Amino acid sequence: MARTVARVIVDALSELGVRQVFGVVGDALNPLTDALRTTEDLEWVGCRHEEAAAFAASAQSQLSGTLGVCMGTVGPGSVHLLNGLYDAAKSRTPVLAVAGQVPLSELGSDYFQEVDNDALFSDVAVFRATLTSPDQLPHLLEAAVRNAIGRKGVAVLTVPGDLGEREVSTDRAARFSLNPPVTRPEDAAVSRAAELLDRAERVTLLVGRGARGAREEVLALADRLAAPMVLTLKAKEGFEGDANPFQVGQTGLIGNPAAASALQDADTLLLLGTDFPYREWYPEGKTVVQVDTEAAHIGRRVPVEAGLVGDTGATVRALLTHLPDRADDAAGADGPRDRSHLEKARKRFEQWRTGQARLADPAHDKGLIGRLRSSFDNRSDDIRPEALASVVDRLAADDAVFTSDTGMATVWLSRFVEMRGERRLIGSYNLGSMANAMPQALGAQCLDRERQVVAFCGDGGLSMLLGDLMTLKTHRLPVKLVVFDNRRLGMVKLEQEQAGLPEFGTVLDNPDFAAVAEAMGIPGIRVTDPADLEKSVRRAFGTPGPVLLDVLTNPDEVAVPAKPTVEQGWGFAVAKVKEIVRSHGDDGAA
Repeated sequence: MARTVARVIVDALSELGVRQVFGVVGDALNPLTDALRTTEDLEWVGCRHEEAAAFAASAQSQLSGTLGVCMGTVGPGSVHLLNGLYDAAKSRTPVLAVAGQVPLSELGSDYFQEVDNDALFSDVAVFRATLTSPDQLPHLLEAAVRNAIGRKGVAVLTVPGDLGEREVSTDRAARFSLNPPVTRPEDAAVSRAAELLDRAERVTLLVGRGARGAREEVLALADRLAAPMVLTLKAKEGFEGDANPFQVGQTGLIGNPAAASALQDADTLLLLGTDFPYREWYPEGKTVVQVDTEAAHIGRRVPVEAGLVGDTGATVRALLTHLPDRADDAAGADGPRDRSHLEKARKRFEQWRTGQARLADPAHDKGLIGRLRSSFDNRSDDIRPEALASVVDRLAADDAVFTSDTGMATVWLSRFVEMRGERRLIGSYNLGSMANAMPQALGAQCLDRERQVVAFCGDGGLSMLLGDLMTLKTHRLPVKLVVFDNRRLGMVKLEQEQAGLPEFGTVLDNPDFAAVAEAMGIPGIRVTDPADLEKSVRRAFGTPGPVLLDVLTNPDEVAVPAKPTVEQGWGFAVAKVKEIVRSHGDDGAA
């Protein structure tokens, strides 16, 4: 018996190993969701907003390395997918979106809810097509999946509402043939890059997500070159922890002085699997060698002397064969490699970490220096966000999955949560969207309901897609939501003040988020006293099922950049004066 369009699509997803499909039911999707209902190894996860569904699918894809799937019905349902799909596209992770459409006979008539999906998704998708005949299956679906996985992006297949129940006349099983290639540069290019690295006096590595699958090779290369290792945010996972004696943290706005100086003090930079986008954080006048799987990424951010296009692991292994091992007992004519650059960077990094640990102590504000500091920036004695992030780091499992909202929640996670053990990290770190942490945690928890999943939520981000707290409750997903409740759009506030502008439009009139969670049937814990912080985090982690931990954090906490400029400091001072004057004026004072 011939299968329907909906059955062909759903069977193919099952054969691909997809286990959840995220979306909101409705009209054009009804044949597909009915096919999902009757498929044992596929779960329909009904969300409250399609954007959350797309974020969840993106998170699953990033964690599993396989296809994530979401669905949106006609018109607004498909439009709502767009932001989460942009997150997947910018993260270069494969996601298939099945979008509903008006009946085929009504296409082009400006029918109720009609949207041109092929135009709508033209910028975000590496593949998009509208099904116009059942006989286009399964090959159109095969093309969509191959493009999504092969090109690491979003594929959108639009299904008109009157096609889902129609039978495919020439039925066959879908065939995908998905074997990703492993490439490496030519020997001449590797030899040239090795020469540059070998003759350099001070090499610093900038390591990104693309190197995570080659951890041992990268560590061996850092040792061979006596090179400190600066990490991008996405490379925290896989390269952080005491087992890596070369890493010195991150650069950029959320970075630290040790990483900034390690880059600045080097004469040669080696970029491994990163397209770190912030040009202002690259030092000038350095010899640069770059390794990336994408030729278009070579030299895109900083001029390079040698560009190697290929898989990081294969390329680093080739480099190691060309680089002499200049250890003390086998130094040869050139002598052993000087390790002072590495040692200096590591020493400065440890000093910075020690200082950060003092800030993260919940009792910090009770000491003399802490009381003095609080008189300026924490007069309400709110909880320091550093302390919250540090306690979560200490108490969370070594295989926890962390997600973080864009903004200050990511700053505190980047500085105080170590991706040791088997920990994983997901965030909207390329698109920079708000409201991603909770729905990405939803998708992560669906993959493994026994694994601890912790979402670092900003209060602005959480409230933007608050309705999908009900999805966690409905599906009994034990996500732990840690809310940095500073009643602010904190990153925007910081940006305004560094530019010399008074804070404006960033204050949030928040509810008691713990009470909101309780009203939704989710245990809520509200923390206002630093003395209650640790026991509250322990209680949240020890409570079965989803929990929302609402922590009132200091809205005036300042995250100092890795290399603050005079202009930033002056702008901040001017902004504070303007804020004080405005505040006095509001009170009627002179």
